[in-house]
Amino acid sequence: MQSEVPIGRRVAYWRARRRMSQQVFADRLGKSKSWVDKVERGVRALDKVSTLRDIAAALRIDQALLLGQESRPVEATTRVEGVEQIRAALSAYDIALDRPAARRDAPDGARLARGVAHAWTSFQHARYPALVGLLPELLAGAQRGHAHDPQAGRVPLVEAYRVTASLLVKLDETELAWLAADRAMTVATGDPLLVAAATVQLGQVLRAGGRAREAGAAALAAAYRIGTSDLDVARVSLCGALLVQAALAAARHCDDRAAARVDEAADLAAEVGDGNDHHHTSFGPTAVALARVAVAIDLGTPDEAIVRHEKAVARDGWRWLPPEHRAAHLIDAGRAYLQVADPVNAARVLLEADRTAPAEVRHRPAARNVLAATVRHPGAPATVVALAATLGVTRA
Repeated sequence: MQSEVPIGRRVAYWRARRRMSQQVFADRLGKSKSWVDKVERGVRALDKVSTLRDIAAALRIDQALLLGQESRPVEATTRVEGVEQIRAALSAYDIALDRPAARRDAPDGARLARGVAHAWTSFQHARYPALVGLLPELLAGAQRGHAHDPQAGRVPLVEAYRVTASLLVKLDETELAWLAADRAMTVATGDPLLVAAATVQLGQVLRAGGRAREAGAAALAAAYRIGTSDLDVARVSLCGALLVQAALAAARHCDDRAAARVDEAADLAAEVGDGNDHHHTSFGPTAVALARVAVAIDLGTPDEAIVRHEKAVARDGWRWLPPEHRAAHLIDAGRAYLQVADPVNAARVLLEADRTAPAEVRHRPAARNVLAATVRHPGAPATVVALAATLGVTRA
């Protein structure tokens, strides 16, 4: 019986399943590696509900499962199994090994392009469960297309890897996201614009993995390499998106140059305008305004972040951003409101995020963490408590 397994061993089992070292796990909990080791060996007891809750959140499992009770949310099971299929697709080397199964006819180029476009649309509308299901086949098809015709198949394969990395970052599958981003960079090598596009996701992955300095350096190098001298709007958008990534990376490690990077991006955004989606970046003045909010939060100035947030969402360009982008920003705004002890407005933006793109709240671990922090506040409104209860996020 699972309930007979010591809780420390269950912690160790799920940590290994999540491919986390004891040090990484300890960092996520704000504990020492020694503390984690003692818990897993049963030397230290886990007798606080709050500690159990934090461990379950870090491991991305239901608290009941951690306690050995036979229950597991259906959505969580589906997500993990789907991610494993993506892992299998990224780990396949059939084409390189010239296995018979890989020598099937190359996919139709137009159909493959439609598949890639559909994947990006699914991502931008936060249809994460559906996207998890379609990516393995899309990756396999794009890999076959590239093997059959490396020149024609390069862009579809890079784009398939990019959207895969973007999704996996959302699902907190950082190591697997890094593999997808790295594959995109490798395939794109030799084409500065494709490399720059892939670097957008590489920056996201490196920041998610705690490597903000490397993320910033990569983004700046790619941005300055492509330049904007030819006044191509798509190139300007890509350069600006990379400068935003550099700014977010700088803010993550408290570098005062973050504001200057955003200012550079803002100058380019003025040339592009809102309502565009060149290279799937949604770059424009409103996107830059949202980046300023995220930078202010990471630099520890939540009051400034809130002022900037309220101005940004009042812009005409706000409604032109993809639902995923808007919902992700609203979750960031929730963090800012919590930092100034305003659970009412934190709840308001979280509920708006759930209406805008439900999967952003329901399937993204980072969003669930903000929701959990909100409902723990004594002043949390009943509406957000009800949402949390629906998702299995409790006050405890």
